[in-house]
Amino acid sequence: MARKSIGERLAQLEAQRKTLQIRLSKQERAIDTRRKVLIGALVLHRLEHDREVQIGGGLAEWLRRELPKFLTRDGDRDLFDDLLKPQANEPTIGNIGNGSAAS
Repeated sequence: MARKSIGERLAQLEAQRKTLQIRLSKQERAIDTRRKVLIGALVLHRLEHDREVQIGGGLAEWLRRELPKFLTRDGDRDLFDDLLKPQANEPTIGNIGNGSAAS
């Protein structure tokens, strides 16, 4: 059985890398699309059930407040880890009143 040359092995590895990169890009697009669908569903749900909803304090804050109540599946919540975690400069229940919140 003939061994593959180094060049052939490198070409094979490069083809595998490209295949994996394409798969990763497809996965990232699917996650992005799922996030958009869920946020759109939340906004439409709130408009249908509470036409007077106010998004005071900024959209990100409103989403951090509303998304956890709206998302029922752990997998869906995982998609928004970056958005649901409080930002360093935003007050949380634990740091309100102790001077650590930015003003």
